Amino acid sequence: MPYLRDIMTTNVDYVTPLDNVYEVAVKMKNDDVGIIPVCEDGTLLGVITDRDLVVDGIAEKHPGSTKVTDLMHANVVTANPDTTDNEAAALMAQHQIRRLPVLENGKLVGIVSLGDLAVTSGFGDEAGDALEDISKDN
Repeated sequence: MPYLRDIMTTNVDYVTPLDNVYEVAVKMKNDDVGIIPVCEDGTLLGVITDRDLVVDGIAEKHPGSTKVTDLMHANVVTANPDTTDNEAAALMAQHQIRRLPVLENGKLVGIVSLGDLAVTSGFGDEAGDALEDISKDN
């Protein structure tokens, strides 16, 4: 059974609380990702998703200068590198999230997405079930 340490993306770009939303958008574009962690000294403080930028950030008068801490989600569901792919899929479905930061000793070491679970671990059905649960209205 694969563990997240075997399938997670480890070269994760991030921003700090001193950055602004424009810098988040540029990193998302350059890295072709939909989530950017907000870290300080390697410690995860929160995350900003592409949806956060559109829904919450664009409506601001000067969206590019908005602080990342104004948009980030601070209560982040995380896993550790020894979490199994099945446990990660269940966690993502339970909390209705598509991406899961991976922490080791309190420090960000990677991110795993539903796509990673579907492609890398061969558990397309579980990832599909998780996506279905995530996409349902509450």
